Amino acid sequence: MTKSIYILLLVFGMVLAPKISHAQVDFNKKPDDDLGDVEDTFQELFFEALKQKGIENYQRSADALLQCIEIDKSPAVLYFELGKNYTKLKNFGAAEDALKEAVSKDPENEWYLDELYGYYVSQNDLNKALKTVKQLVKYHPDYKEDLASLYVKMEKFDDALGILDELDNSQGVSVSRDMLRNRIYTITGRSKDRIKNLESRIDDNPKKESNYLALIYRYSENNDSEKAFKTAKELLKINPKSELVHLALYKFYLDKNNTPEAIKSMKVVVKSNTIKPNAKLKVLSDFVNFVKKHPEYEKDLVDATTLLDNKTNAKTLNDLARYHLNKNDKATALHYFQKALKLNSDNFETLKNVLLLHVDLQQYNDAVDKSNKAINKYPAQPLCYLINGVALNKLEQPKKALEALESGLDWIVDDIKMEADFYRQLGKAYELLNNTTKAQSFIEKANALQTKKID
Repeated sequence: MTKSIYILLLVFGMVLAPKISHAQVDFNKKPDDDLGDVEDTFQELFFEALKQKGIENYQRSADALLQCIEIDKSPAVLYFELGKNYTKLKNFGAAEDALKEAVSKDPENEWYLDELYGYYVSQNDLNKALKTVKQLVKYHPDYKEDLASLYVKMEKFDDALGILDELDNSQGVSVSRDMLRNRIYTITGRSKDRIKNLESRIDDNPKKESNYLALIYRYSENNDSEKAFKTAKELLKINPKSELVHLALYKFYLDKNNTPEAIKSMKVVVKSNTIKPNAKLKVLSDFVNFVKKHPEYEKDLVDATTLLDNKTNAKTLNDLARYHLNKNDKATALHYFQKALKLNSDNFETLKNVLLLHVDLQQYNDAVDKSNKAINKYPAQPLCYLINGVALNKLEQPKKALEALESGLDWIVDDIKMEADFYRQLGKAYELLNNTTKAQSFIEKANALQTKKID
């Protein structure tokens, strides 16, 4: 039931029903005494208060409620609504008084208690919040988690852990409670208690994968790699189809120089449909660094990247491209940079590498096409114009090259090397046009800038 419906029923139940049953008011009949007028006025004021609150005119809503109270101060809902208005108006003292009055008139009403509890939390009045939430626990066990959170804020960590243990035992573990539990362990430095709790979970439920994974993580966090490795192998023994465990096993095997097993685990990771892309990328990026030192495993790296879903790994594709670029394998580097660019077309660094490699690999038509598109997308990037000019010169289209280079010169800011490169390409274009005078002039400008840079 929504609050608005509840309020309407409450008003009609508390205000109208008694008068109907005792006075038997006929609302279709024009009242012949003052009682009908009072009832009509009360209703009009109350619904006006709800309307004004609905349009966020909280002061007018409060004024209407106060007029209702002058007519009949008994309905608790008046003070409940008044307290909410005062909270919006930041009249906190009056808000507390009104909400407390609502609770005193209807102490069993969960919503009134919840509003008062929320008010105390917003004011960081933890003692009063604690007292109120303890009352709410009677209605819903869910409030026990709020109780545990309050204990943490009050640094009553043992009390909080006691509540969390009670909830875990009765309801099973939950992500939100585990987050709060881990926060307590971190604040208090109780790493041993954290591990003991996870070990007991495995004892209680030896087939639940998440318990093992959490324990592996915490052992690793405490630099106890042997216990972490042992736990990972226990999980694999209990659940040979576990894929997540290979996230840990891969690294353990690699640290123990058991490269064949590490590679097996890595391939399980990259093929997995359950492991998140970011985790796959971390493993593959780590293996890229490993292969830099151990190039004999490059074939395994290629196999792993083939297995990986290319729709999720732009960062790793860039890493792979740079790895091959460092090996001077430009064709393979371009292949990976292009794949990365398809996944993240707004990465200018990747685009720059693609353009430069097209020129290095003498793929001038591709360089012209892509640099033209880059100029439209990044009109203030002089490098795009330079690459366009270089490629057009190589294709012996000097007039188009001059147009691109002259446009790009305007965008150069404090970059002597790039400016010199522009002048060289301008000289090349004029040379192709057999204008030796201008060609020589731009070459001299380029040389002068180069000398200036050296000085």
